[in-house]
Amino acid sequence: MYETFFGLKERPFDLSPNPKYLFLAPTQKEALSMLRYGLTSGRGITLLLGEAGTGKTTLLQTVLAEIGPETAQCVLLSNPTLSRAEFYEFLSDGFGMNGSAGSKTKFLADFREHLDQRHRCGLVTALLLDEAQSLPSELLEEVRLLSNIETTTDKLLNVLLIGQPELADRLNESGLRQLKQRIALRWEIRTFSLAETAAYVAGRLRIAGGVPADVFSRDAIATVHRLSNGVPRVINVICDNALIGGFAARTKPVTKSLVDDVCRDFDFRSATQSVLAEHQAPAPAAGPAHGSSPDASVREAGGEVANSVNFGPFRPKKRFSFFQSAS
Repeated sequence: MYETFFGLKERPFDLSPNPKYLFLAPTQKEALSMLRYGLTSGRGITLLLGEAGTGKTTLLQTVLAEIGPETAQCVLLSNPTLSRAEFYEFLSDGFGMNGSAGSKTKFLADFREHLDQRHRCGLVTALLLDEAQSLPSELLEEVRLLSNIETTTDKLLNVLLIGQPELADRLNESGLRQLKQRIALRWEIRTFSLAETAAYVAGRLRIAGGVPADVFSRDAIATVHRLSNGVPRVINVICDNALIGGFAARTKPVTKSLVDDVCRDFDFRSATQSVLAEHQAPAPAAGPAHGSSPDASVREAGGEVANSVNFGPFRPKKRFSFFQSAS
């Protein structure tokens, strides 16, 4: 739709996890290294956390593409809202033990033998649970018990738990403390800084055949970062729709006002705006005590959040190397 207008060969901001557009900021590099190690080292349980849209599934797919089936048998569960019986049915099918699906006792015996055989051959067996924050507690307990299958020196089943920060809160519950104690590797993906957002957008534009400075202005990128809060999936949504808006308005490069319009339509807010909205309250009937203004608490909350948000090494007078200031 807008590709020719902006000098692009393809749409650079589709939401599908295309490995061609993989971007590794330092936090993603650490996560990718940890996933590789967790899949192949026999450490037991690996935990990867990250907000929705930070690229956890993309990293997982990248690791799976690197590790060939000749050395690793990996079973991925991406829809974990199953009953216990359905969970074991899924495992039986995934690990090629269809004859064990009807009985948990038979499955566990056959699965132990399966793991022992692969371990003796120097092969890796792994269970990967995406969206793990949605796992019922009874299944998290089953995962813990499966992770206990081991020899005196090695874990026979590598388990990867990938989920949103709510999973960390659940692991702090008393009923899941034993599972938490068995986590050998843990990493949390953070959102992008401003410089990382600029590099991420520029990288995608270059891969799609474009020149970043011809597509987005510097102020537009700063606004994309602020209103996406550095979340890659949200950055993609904003940039794609801003390009549609720029094409419709015949405006090149995309300006800050076009990005503002998109974010207004999608109700995307910066972290500061979200907290301010949460702190909004009806004005009290009585006047403010001690001469303070009615919105003093709102201003205070906003100030705290503004100071806590990592906007990266951005300075108003410093240009990005990728983008130009709007004239």
